[in-house]
Amino acid sequence: MLSGNNDFPTLLLGAIKKYKVISIIGLSKNVSKTTSLNHIINLLRDNHTIGVTSIGRDGEPYDAITELPKPKIIVEEGTIFATAEDSLKNSDIEAELIKGTDFTTPLGIINIYKAKNEGYVELAGPSMNKQLKNLCNDMLKIGCDVIFIDGAFDRRSFATPLISDATILSTGASVSRNMEKVVDLTSHIYDLFSLEIVKDGKIRKISKDILLTVQVGIINDNYSINKLEEPTALGSSKLIFNQITKDSKYLVIKGAITDSILNEYIINKKVRDLTLITTDPTKLFISKQIFYKFIKKGGHLKVLDRINLIAITVNHTSPLGYEFENNQFMRLLQEKINVPIFNLGPCDNL
Repeated sequence: MLSGNNDFPTLLLGAIKKYKVISIIGLSKNVSKTTSLNHIINLLRDNHTIGVTSIGRDGEPYDAITELPKPKIIVEEGTIFATAEDSLKNSDIEAELIKGTDFTTPLGIINIYKAKNEGYVELAGPSMNKQLKNLCNDMLKIGCDVIFIDGAFDRRSFATPLISDATILSTGASVSRNMEKVVDLTSHIYDLFSLEIVKDGKIRKISKDILLTVQVGIINDNYSINKLEEPTALGSSKLIFNQITKDSKYLVIKGAITDSILNEYIINKKVRDLTLITTDPTKLFISKQIFYKFIKKGGHLKVLDRINLIAITVNHTSPLGYEFENNQFMRLLQEKINVPIFNLGPCDNL
């Protein structure tokens, strides 16, 4: 979907009318995630009370891996933000304590603050889904119009529909020096985020019932179920597929689904026309190649809840000194992805 950068404010203003919690996640470091957040804060600063927090630590002045300077997260006076006590000490801002929590991190207790002036903050949020959800609920009660979660490197799980209503994905040259690989991976993640939802009401109910009690379950064509004793699907692919019969129609898995599970279906000559069901796309850690082979053999992959991807932001440059030709990069992405794509560039107004 072709989008000019002038359309980004329109998309954003439309989004915050519908969604209260929006996550921003990156496919790697240095892909414009923080720049995207700064653009958003800059666009909303005058007319909205914004909340910001993070999963894990973010906003540090230097990248922990490359040791190169990172964009700083700039907040306005009146912004509500949640961070750990030591991270607040590392921030260049005056803040009023609004509410404490009992969420502990290596950087101290996480608290909710209100910015008393403009400055940069180092964000360090909870590392557990439930804590992050509770934190966002508290920030909304305090008076935030919308909350943005700055997702840490390779932690897609915090885009889960259980926490955020919508997601912005950041990608770019830092993912790989090979442009085709970056386009391939980005479009693959987009495809996973867009997987078909389980629409059959009875199968949905049975699947949810299974996931309340066990990690893995099988639904047969007569709606009977077989709850497996495996503590997790990881490392148990053979054991799981040994219990699949000709009557098995659905394999419901609570935790991570990896290539090994899909590959077991691919190589198993007795199993065909099986549908794997998971809670949402954040549980999927599968390669494009294995996924294609799985589909080709007649496998199906469905989710109980989709990730609501509303936009992709890109950074065609890498801090390691190389860059992609921007127009070509954008065009290749737009050919495979049907959500608005923006290269926001530097946030000059901050």
